Amino acid sequence: MTDTLAPRWSTSQWALRRWLTVAITLLVAVLTGAVVAVALAIMNLGDARERLVDKIDPAIHQAQRIEAAAQDQRAGAGGYTVTGERAFLDSYHEAAQVQRDATQRLRPLLDGLPEIAATVDTVTAETERWRTEYAEPNIRQYETTGKEGSLVGGAERFAPVRGALSTLGLRLDTARAEGRQALAEAADYVVQVCTAIAITLLLVFLAAMLAMRQAVVGPIGRLATAVRRVADGDFQHEVRVTGGPKEVIELSGDVDQMRRRIVTDLAAQREVNAELDVRTEDLARSNAELEQFAYVASHDLQEPLRKVASFCQLLERRYKGQLDERADQYIGFAVDGAKRMQVLINDLLAFSRVGRHPTPQVEIECADLVDQAKGNLAELIEESDAKIEIGPLPTVVGERALLAGVFQNLIGNAVKFRGEDPPRVRIDAERKDEDWEFSVSDNGIGIAPEYAERVFVIFQRLHAKEAYEGTGIGLAMCRKIIEYHGGRIWIDTEEKPGAPGAVGTTVRFTLPVHDPHEKTEEASE
Repeated sequence: MTDTLAPRWSTSQWALRRWLTVAITLLVAVLTGAVVAVALAIMNLGDARERLVDKIDPAIHQAQRIEAAAQDQRAGAGGYTVTGERAFLDSYHEAAQVQRDATQRLRPLLDGLPEIAATVDTVTAETERWRTEYAEPNIRQYETTGKEGSLVGGAERFAPVRGALSTLGLRLDTARAEGRQALAEAADYVVQVCTAIAITLLLVFLAAMLAMRQAVVGPIGRLATAVRRVADGDFQHEVRVTGGPKEVIELSGDVDQMRRRIVTDLAAQREVNAELDVRTEDLARSNAELEQFAYVASHDLQEPLRKVASFCQLLERRYKGQLDERADQYIGFAVDGAKRMQVLINDLLAFSRVGRHPTPQVEIECADLVDQAKGNLAELIEESDAKIEIGPLPTVVGERALLAGVFQNLIGNAVKFRGEDPPRVRIDAERKDEDWEFSVSDNGIGIAPEYAERVFVIFQRLHAKEAYEGTGIGLAMCRKIIEYHGGRIWIDTEEKPGAPGAVGTTVRFTLPVHDPHEKTEEASE
């Protein structure tokens, strides 16, 4: 099967770096435009605020000072010419100074407001005319003659000033209303710009997500799905994505190439496994037939061999000394060969019976097994002056007869394959994780490292039978028994027991730990 391919389009094979570059460029462009738009809107809002707060409102305040100063000048001039009190004259002069100061402060605030500036000029001119043509002459006349000046027409003379002040106030009010309107519109514009930017950013984000999903995420998802199918065991599913970033396409090709190699390797492995299964089955059948043959052969040979041995021994007893010396020697050879053949057949029969007729496994004190082995080997131990040292030994579970045979064989070998010194044998046990590791060490002739594995092969001997008697089955029997009980056995080529320079041999084997408390807890659960 082949993945559903994404439709080709102009950007279908862009590299991820290019996608990121385009996305970042677009984002920077949109953000730059947004920043510029917001900045312009805020500048417009700032200009409107500055016009209203920093110019128009202060201008209105100064205009109000001018109007109040004009009224104070009228009242001061009139009061002085009527009452002659200097307080009115001082008030007149102070009001004139206040008007000049307010006018001076007002003019810089009217940049960009020519109509209002012209009205201020009118107010100043009308006020100055009123002072020079009416107020000042009346004050000088009073100071010269002590008489009141003519007050006739005073209201009419002040009317142009009042009209100019009224016009100034109206125009400033109009400017303030327009400024407030401009400020409100600028604030609304800022809100509109921000809203438009938010919508634009959202649309750009959605468009970018859609584009990335279609051009990047989609192909990666299809690749992941295809890879997951292969990982789940569908090795015939082709992994190939033709749409998406260049890296994804190349990765899909690499993964598919790896899949094809896996398929090829699996096919070869299946062939090897099939051949191995056939050979394993043949080997198992051959071993079974060999064990059956050994059992049958050894069992069926027992009776005729006993007869041969019996008649040879009978010939030896009856005719010994009646024939020549060579005949007696030949009869001795026949008797010895028959005995050794009996031992070999018995050992072979015992080897073939291991595991064929299992007996119930029980808890066994290993110390009892060693004592039993020592009892069976008492004559050999006494003849060789051997010393057997026994360390603390655990309790294990197994078949007593088989495990007793292991200890007897190992102790017997340690005593039999001795050097010039009397045999010294040490038996210890140590727990390692879930196993007991036993060691049987001696000071005998030792085993070369290159033969450490060979000695466990049946019928393999390292010495001539004239030097050391035996059938070559003992250690093979030990390995079979230990493996039958779930352990393993080996020669420790690193450790040399005894004094420095001694040879010696250390045989190690393991048996599973038996903890009765664990079984009790499991049964209670």
